[in-house]
Amino acid sequence: MQITGNIINIFEKKIQYGTIDIENGIIQKINLIADISPDLISQNSFILPGFVDAHVHVESSMLTPIQFARLAVVHGTVATVSDPHEIGNVLGKSGVEYMVKSGRQTPFKFCFGAPSCVPATIFETAGATITPNDIEELFITYPEIGYLAEVMNFPGVLNKDPDMMAKIALAKQYNKPVDGHAPGLRGDDARRYIEAGCQTDHECFTAEEALDKLKYGMKILIREGSAAKNFEALIDLLPEHYQNMMFCSDDKHPDNLVEGHINLLIKRALVKYPNLLFDILLMACVNPVLHYNLPVGLLKEGDPADFIVINNLTDFEVKQTYLNGGIVAENGISKIPNLISKIVNNFNCEKKKVEDFACKSPSIEKSQKINVIEVLDGQLITLKSEHNSNLSNGFVVSDIERDILKVVVVNRYQDAPIAVAFIKNFGLKEGAIASSVAHDSHNIIAVGVDDESICETINLIIEARGGISCINGKGQKNILKLPIAGIMSDKDGYEVAKEYSAIDEFAKQLGCTLTSPFMSLSFMALLVIPNLKLSDLGLFDGEKFSFTSIFVK
Repeated sequence: MQITGNIINIFEKKIQYGTIDIENGIIQKINLIADISPDLISQNSFILPGFVDAHVHVESSMLTPIQFARLAVVHGTVATVSDPHEIGNVLGKSGVEYMVKSGRQTPFKFCFGAPSCVPATIFETAGATITPNDIEELFITYPEIGYLAEVMNFPGVLNKDPDMMAKIALAKQYNKPVDGHAPGLRGDDARRYIEAGCQTDHECFTAEEALDKLKYGMKILIREGSAAKNFEALIDLLPEHYQNMMFCSDDKHPDNLVEGHINLLIKRALVKYPNLLFDILLMACVNPVLHYNLPVGLLKEGDPADFIVINNLTDFEVKQTYLNGGIVAENGISKIPNLISKIVNNFNCEKKKVEDFACKSPSIEKSQKINVIEVLDGQLITLKSEHNSNLSNGFVVSDIERDILKVVVVNRYQDAPIAVAFIKNFGLKEGAIASSVAHDSHNIIAVGVDDESICETINLIIEARGGISCINGKGQKNILKLPIAGIMSDKDGYEVAKEYSAIDEFAKQLGCTLTSPFMSLSFMALLVIPNLKLSDLGLFDGEKFSFTSIFVK
């Protein structure tokens, strides 16, 4: 097979017209033609290496690896560096193995990590534990396990926690990169964290923080997902630091994945820096392959024939995507087969009653000040504020006028008391929304204007053994069922994206003003990101790294 077009050589920063000879999935010969007319160049497409998402949780797309791959290749993505700790928190090592085996059913090149923090903290109830022995078995057994996934327990690293250090030592022993995760870590603490072996970070939300970490040798990922968006904060580091930077999505909901992937970040970067094409492509195509030692071709003779064809350098419209010499997407249509995925799960709680969600006040007559979680649209971090509680018959209830709503977390692995707190900036005027996608332990989280709505939307999820749900003030309901580990659908990816768009719109009709209501909700239980979050065990102060009371003392 022979491909003809304008070949982009990222390494030499050249574009030359030529042909590529492919045999048995390998690039055998690249024939460059030096002397051709500009007209001939303008009439031909451009050929370049495929894009790589340098850090993503496939499960957050609510799709299996098979379905994720089908959608991603349409946008020129040929590989991902995928941390399966979401399913790991539900099913342990067997969940990671499920992801690897699902990925093997596609030509897409998944590099999975061995999750380093399952459970993420001791302050929540997860469905499983992944031990150092589990990690070593994953490294030995599966070539697709290419790195130690994000080390969220940075206090454990700084304090030399034996379990955490054993996992990092295993990564070094097996020559695997170690991903970092240390939001807000600066100065000497950042240096010690990096010197312990943590090599990347996708959690920088300011350029100053990223520069601090770059200074000590860390590689920084520019993240733009469905909830966390750091592109604008970090993109101006590109001209000086592109050799030590990459692009990632981290968490991408299915409707957003249908719209685009890493290709959209390249287009945005080119708008800002139109003269830095090769540097931008180095970040998108090359740096992840070299850092993680991915089996992905980079358009060199002897490489696997993994590349994409685009229409021009302005629109960056992906016309074709090739993996191992075969076309996996063409003109916006995926050619990866739509295979059925096996259902696995861990969901063991009973339906709840309205009275289970009551929050009794210390004083039945006088309003007490309460600690309130403040959501920031487009960010994983939250703020903490104090407000007077809204009392009704001695119980603290949602206050629609001040947009201070009840938020709850229900243990889905066993029947247990329900954790209750209050949250601001969701904007709901009626009803409730809920999700069993609640990072990282994936218990059920819900926010609503009254206990009846909260209870009903949670029971929809319990009946389905996983999903995202919504109910309005008229009793109208909507649920997207997620039967695989309570976090992924077994349906076609495009169908899931359509269902998700509908329920997302439903949530916004309730008054929610957040860009991505369900994605934002899913991070309100993520204790390793400050400032104030809620686990199934209670309200958690991420700065003090300890539980705190709803009521201000």
